[in-house]
Amino acid sequence: MSQPLIAQPITPANFQPYGQVIYPIDDHQPFDQNAAQLVLDQGIPRFYIMRLAQRSLSFQKITRHQKCTQCLGSLAGRDWLLAVAPPGTDVENLQAFAIPGLCFVKLHVGTWHAGPYFTGHEYVDFYNLELSDTNITDHETQTLPMEVTIVPAVKEAQV
Repeated sequence: MSQPLIAQPITPANFQPYGQVIYPIDDHQPFDQNAAQLVLDQGIPRFYIMRLAQRSLSFQKITRHQKCTQCLGSLAGRDWLLAVAPPGTDVENLQAFAIPGLCFVKLHVGTWHAGPYFTGHEYVDFYNLELSDTNITDHETQTLPMEVTIVPAVKEAQV
């Protein structure tokens, strides 16, 4: 049996324990607290586009990176889903977020995460900023006591 986890719409305030939500800004906007606060000083940064095929919204493993922040965002304006738990050892305090395609997220160092997930498309391309060896030397994974399924929030009917 799978435990449901309802995805809430992401906001800077409700995502703050896990990272930052970054929205488009003017080109000449000075660097401030609304810009991604990155930690990439423990290796060579890697920025790439990863293509993910649609898969089940269920998971039982969750991962974190202790050496860097990670930035994720979808291309082509695709909405997506992400499950997270705050940095630390309590991976059972999970939240899920529905993330619109007009922004990206920066995960704090050590934030547990499962995803990205999405529905309605065969695949979605995501950009990913981390270190060049994150998935080799900084990839801690834990198995949860039960399977979790992200439940997308129901969108309000358009009038």
